[in-house]
Amino acid sequence: MTCRECEKQIPDFVGRKMDYFEMKQFLEHVDACASCREELVIQFLIQEGMARLEDGDVFDLQRELQAHLEEARRRIRIYEGVLWGGTLFEVLTMAGVLGIVIRILL
Repeated sequence: MTCRECEKQIPDFVGRKMDYFEMKQFLEHVDACASCREELVIQFLIQEGMARLEDGDVFDLQRELQAHLEEARRRIRIYEGVLWGGTLFEVLTMAGVLGIVIRILL
């Protein structure tokens, strides 16, 4: 992912509008690129800060951004666990079917 692509996806990340694959690529890039990480912080502060000021809420945007990033990472771990579990289930099912076919043929 390029920096330009990453910067275009920041509003989707902040708005929680990314699917698994987009979010994974986005986080990998943001974790490796200080410039894009800084742009994420700026856009998050602006977008969330403006919304909070309108509501009159008290807020700690740095902590909220960290929580948002951790939530995204947790969702990726869960999704990858489901993918891994599904793959394991498929392999075990195929082994069972193969065992039945071999037993029938012998």
